[in-house]
Amino acid sequence: MKTLEIDMENCFGISKFEHKFDFADDTCVLIYAPNGMMKSSFARTFECISKDDKKSVPCDRIYPQRKTNCTVKCDGKSIDPKSIFVANAESDIATDNRITTFLASKELKERYDSIYQELDKVKNDFLAKLKSISKSTDCESEVVSTFRTGETDTLFSCLLSIEEDIRKARYFYDFRYNDVFDKKGNVKKFLDKHKDLIQQYFTDYQKLLSRSRFFKTNREGVSFGTYQATVLRESVADEAFFAAKHRIKLSSGVEITSAGQLQEIINAEITKVISDDKLKSTFEKIDKAIGNNSELRAFKAVLEKDNTIIPLLMDYNEFKKQVWYGFIHRLCDDAIALINFYKTKTEILNDLIAKAQQESRTWETIIDIYNKRFSVPFTVEIKNKADVILKQDTANLIFKYKDERAEEPIEQPKETLLKILSRGECRAFYTLQILFEIEARKHYAEDSLLILDDIADSFDYKNKYAIIEYLADVCKDNRFKIILLTHNFDFYRTVASRLGLKKSVFMAIHDTSGDIKCKIGQYRKDVFQHFSKRANKKRVFIGLLPFVRNIIEYSKGEQSDEYKCLTNCLHIKAGSGTISSDTICRLYKTYIHNCQNLVIDFGATLITDLILQEADVIVNENPLIDEILLENKLVLSIAIRLRAEQLILKLINDIDTDEILSNQTRELIDKYKQSDAPNPEILSIFDKVSLMTPENIHVNAFMYEPLIDMSVMHLIKLYNDIKCHMAD
Repeated sequence: MKTLEIDMENCFGISKFEHKFDFADDTCVLIYAPNGMMKSSFARTFECISKDDKKSVPCDRIYPQRKTNCTVKCDGKSIDPKSIFVANAESDIATDNRITTFLASKELKERYDSIYQELDKVKNDFLAKLKSISKSTDCESEVVSTFRTGETDTLFSCLLSIEEDIRKARYFYDFRYNDVFDKKGNVKKFLDKHKDLIQQYFTDYQKLLSRSRFFKTNREGVSFGTYQATVLRESVADEAFFAAKHRIKLSSGVEITSAGQLQEIINAEITKVISDDKLKSTFEKIDKAIGNNSELRAFKAVLEKDNTIIPLLMDYNEFKKQVWYGFIHRLCDDAIALINFYKTKTEILNDLIAKAQQESRTWETIIDIYNKRFSVPFTVEIKNKADVILKQDTANLIFKYKDERAEEPIEQPKETLLKILSRGECRAFYTLQILFEIEARKHYAEDSLLILDDIADSFDYKNKYAIIEYLADVCKDNRFKIILLTHNFDFYRTVASRLGLKKSVFMAIHDTSGDIKCKIGQYRKDVFQHFSKRANKKRVFIGLLPFVRNIIEYSKGEQSDEYKCLTNCLHIKAGSGTISSDTICRLYKTYIHNCQNLVIDFGATLITDLILQEADVIVNENPLIDEILLENKLVLSIAIRLRAEQLILKLINDIDTDEILSNQTRELIDKYKQSDAPNPEILSIFDKVSLMTPENIHVNAFMYEPLIDMSVMHLIKLYNDIKCHMAD
C-alpha cells in the first residue's frame, strides 16, 4: 500500500473530503481535527466499508435525501474491505475467533479447520434428519441443553455421553417436540401451576396400575406401566423374538406367543386404565385448565391424543430425555456413526492442541505487552488457552484486580471491572482490543489499513506514551498503514515527534465552501520556539505578549514593572495608550534568547494600535485567511478582549481599571451585567467573549488547544460584532 485516495461526500458528518495520502515516507498519517469536524464520521465511514455489507453503507443521517459518494482506492484500485481495521478508545475487547489466528501456527490451524469442517458436515447431515423426526426448531441447542453436564459440552460430547442409552430400544413419541417442550417454557409453567392436578392424576394412575393383571407397581414405587409396556412392544414388533421360539409369560400365567397377541393385551389394559371414571374426571380438569390458555393449544392436542403421557410429566426434565432417546434411537445407526467419527477426530484434535500449546507464544507476548506497558490496576490472562488455541471456543479473558493495599489480586468479570475503573483506565482497558487485532493481522501477508480515532483520549501520560510507543513499533512493519486522528493537541505533537513523522502530519480545516481539507500540520514542536524565531512578524510579535508576560510572572513576579507593562498591553489600563512596540521589543530581547538581535520596522507604533490594526487586517483577509495559523487567532483573541473592555468602559463611566488586579475582562463584564438595563444583545456578545477567548495563554502547550480547535471564522464574527456596537 503506497497511496490511499479518498473521496467522501455526505458521509455522516462529512460534507466533502477529498485527499490523496502518500505512504512513501511515513507508514503513519497523523490528522489533527477539532471535535465535531470529521474524526468520528471518517472512522464510521471506514467501518462501513470494512463490513462490506449493503445494509451498512455511509450516508447523511440528518439529511438522507443528500446523495452520498464514498470512493476509497489503494494504489489505484478499490480497497479490500478486509484490509481495514477501525478502532477508537471504546472498541470492545475482542473475544471472537479472531484471537485464534495468533494462538496457533498457520499449518496447525489449517489442519484443525479441515477436521472441524468434516465434523460440521457430518453433524449437519445428522441434524437435518433429526429435525425431520422431532420437528424441533433447534435440535442442536435442545439436545445440548438437555444432556449437558458442563459449560463446554457440545452436541458431539452429549451424544457420546448417552451412547449406551441411544442403543437401547426406546418408545418413539409421535408428537412435535416443541408442542410439549416449548421455547417460551409455557408448558413447564402450566405444570408447575397445576402440579396438584398432575399429582392427583399420577396417584390415581398408580392405583389403577396396581390393580391391573398386566401393569404393576411395587412397594418401592417402581412401576411397569404404559410407557414400559410400549417399549416392550416396540422391542418385539418385528416378530424376530417370537420366531426364535421365545415366549413371554405374564405373572398371571398367560403366555404370549406373538407380537399381535401382546399388542391386544396392552391395548385392552390401557383402555381399562384410561377409561376409569375418576381418572377421566381428573383429566377433564387438566384439559379444561389447559383450554384457558391459548398458548397451550398444541400441548392440549397432544394430551387429548395420548393422555398416558400425563404421569410422565411429573418429572418433566426426565421425560424430555426419554423423548430425545426415542427420536435419536430412530437414527441409531447415524448417531453411532457420528459418535465414532467424533472419537476418531478427537484424538487427532487433541494431538494438534498439544502441539499448538508448545509452539504458541504470541498470545503471551500480547498479554505481556499490555500488562507491562499500560498502567492499570489489573492484569489480563486467557483462562481457556487450550480451548482457544484450536477449538472454536471464544477466548475467556479474565481480569485480576489489585489495589495498593491488596496482597493478592482478585479475579473480576469485565462488567464489574468497568464500573470500578476511572475513565482513563477504562480507555486503557479497551486498548487491549487494538493489540489483539493488530497482532492477529501480523500473521497475514496482506497489507492492513488501521483507522485509529482518538485512541488515547482521557489517558494519563504513562498510558498515552505506552500506546504511542506501541504504534511506533507497528510503524516499523511496512504491512501496516495507519491513519491516526486526534483532537488532543498535546497527543498530536507527541505522536509527530516520537514517530518521527516527516510529511504525513496534517491539520483538518473547513474551507470557505464548508469542505474539509487537510493542510500541512504546524506547531509539531515547541510553539514558543516557533514564534520566537519569527518575532519580527507583526502577528507573531503580538502573539508573544502573553508568553513573555508569563515568563516574567515566574521570574520576577506580578509586581515587577515589566509584568505590569505587558499587562497594560493585554488590557485597557491608564498607561495602555503610551506603550510603543519598541518598548515591547526591548523586553523580548531581554527575556527571549532567540530575540536578542530582534529588529522590527514598526517600533514607533503603539502596541494597542498595532493589535487592533492587525486584527482589522486579518478580518479583511477573509475569506482567504489561513485557518491554521495560530498567530491569527492569538491576535484576534487579544483584540477581542481589548475591544470588549473599550466597549464596557464606553458604556459605564467611573471605572478605574488600575484597581482591577486580575481577570480584568471578566470583572468588567460582571460590572456591565450589574449595571442599569444592560443590553441583552451586548450581554450575549460578552458571554461569547468569555467563552471563546482564553483568559490566560501560558507557555504550556495545553493552553493553545482551545484556540487551535476554534475556527478563525468564529473569532472574526465576534470581533466584528463588538466593533459594530463600538460604532453605535
